[in-house]
Amino acid sequence: MIETLLQAILEQVDQPKKDIENNLRALLNEAVSKMDLVSKDEIERQRTALNNANLRLNELLKLVEALELKIQNKK
Repeated sequence: MIETLLQAILEQVDQPKKDIENNLRALLNEAVSKMDLVSKDEIERQRTALNNANLRLNELLKLVEALELKIQNKK
C-alpha cells in the first residue's frame, strides 16, 4: 500500500515536469522556426553552385581573352 501511494505521488510530481518540458520544446521550436536559418545541406548546395559558376566564369574569361587576341592579330 505504501509502495502504491509512493508510486502515485511520484507520477503526480513527474507530470508537471513533462508539461514544462513539452512547453519549453514548443517555445524553442517556435523561436527557431522564426529565425532565418538554412541547413548544412543548403549551404553545401549553394557552395557547389558557386564553385560551378566560378569555373564557368573562368572558362568564359579565357574565351574572351582568346577572342580579343584573335581580334588584335587581325589588325
